[in-house]
Amino acid sequence: MIYVTSDTHFCHSNILNLCGRPFNSIQHMNDTLIHNWNACVRHEDEIYILGDFMFHGTGKDANNILRRLNGKKYLIRGNHDKFLNDPEFDVSAFEWIKDYYVLDYKKEKFVMFHYPILEWQGFFRDAFHLYGHVHNSGKDPQQRQRLNVLGERAINVGVDVNHFFPVSIDSLIKQVKK
Repeated sequence: MIYVTSDTHFCHSNILNLCGRPFNSIQHMNDTLIHNWNACVRHEDEIYILGDFMFHGTGKDANNILRRLNGKKYLIRGNHDKFLNDPEFDVSAFEWIKDYYVLDYKKEKFVMFHYPILEWQGFFRDAFHLYGHVHNSGKDPQQRQRLNVLGERAINVGVDVNHFFPVSIDSLIKQVKK
């Protein structure tokens, strides 16, 4: 199985207020995100993290959290992934780290980028665009009922709009084909 997620913001205490996350502490948030992740993702599954995995944490903090998370992990860099520059961070926790990625899966194309973009590779051939960054701030074009400027194949996979769980690629395909 393949999963995607974004904007977990592990170790970021202010995210609780900024996004109205329903946790009473950063430890509560971290533990809940880890629990939810592992409730879906098995050791043999793949999971693509579309940026902002951690904020205000160290390389050592990232190592400790990544060891607790199931799956083969791939990272698309976000604007807050500063832990990557910490010499104590073990880069082998990820299969790879990229800025942008195109996944071909079940005859569908998925363009993964931390930020929502207006057009992407395969836009006119019904490719999906998976993104994060906007949390639940109301800036997300997907949340605007009257006008979704990005189209139905652009999907926010951030935890704030997905009940703090990763999302399977198969569920995204089904969602769009309804």
